[in-house]
Amino acid sequence: MLKEKVIVVEKLTKRFGHFVAVDNISFEVERGEIFGFLGANGAGKTTAMRMLCGLSIPTSGKGLVAGFDIHHQSEQVKRNIGYMSQKFALYDDLTVAENIWLYGGIYGVPQKEISKRTDELLQKLGFESERNVLVKSLPLGWKQKLAFSVAIFHRPKIVFLDEPTGGVDPITRRRFWEMIYDAADQGITAFVTTHYMDEAEYCNRVSIMVDGRIEALDSPQNLKRHYKAADMDGVFQRLARNAQNNGN
Repeated sequence: MLKEKVIVVEKLTKRFGHFVAVDNISFEVERGEIFGFLGANGAGKTTAMRMLCGLSIPTSGKGLVAGFDIHHQSEQVKRNIGYMSQKFALYDDLTVAENIWLYGGIYGVPQKEISKRTDELLQKLGFESERNVLVKSLPLGWKQKLAFSVAIFHRPKIVFLDEPTGGVDPITRRRFWEMIYDAADQGITAFVTTHYMDEAEYCNRVSIMVDGRIEALDSPQNLKRHYKAADMDGVFQRLARNAQNNGN
């Protein structure tokens, strides 16, 4: 049975003057897949992700995200995805519950549904007693869990995770990935950038960009086999060795 394609990219290109940041890339991502999008600084992954999120207009090529054209339907794209960055994008001077309500409203969830989902979420996270606690007083790992939860609060088809585990300890990173697996089990696609090569092992498939192009795309197991590497760091080093660019 064919799975739904929630991201379809064909010959996507982004130029800044004479500089080609993203060079004719093509790939597809299925519903519920955990897709790793890797590349060294300057490889073009940040520029590519911005286009997929409807934040930057492609120079040429096509892209469909959650069924919407990234060139002509960027606002619909934004309403049908979730996004979380390394900075988490939470409001420190609002309480836990206020942050949830704020993002629920931004994503267009009806008020009655926000109230119900807030109670469910707080119970799931074990945050019932932190409902009225200011976010700035939470431990970093708790902020991370909350940020991911509000990013998928509106139950999007896709959540974009831009180096979401930067600065947290390995145990907290592992627990965060358990949340990603849980979201994937619910049918939410996770599109993840990370500079931790051990995290690439957790993805169903991994794309590796070099100088704006996708140089490899396959499962971690197949990539390690193909490049005769013991781990994904070995694969990455082999591919990134010839990179020419030094900045996104």
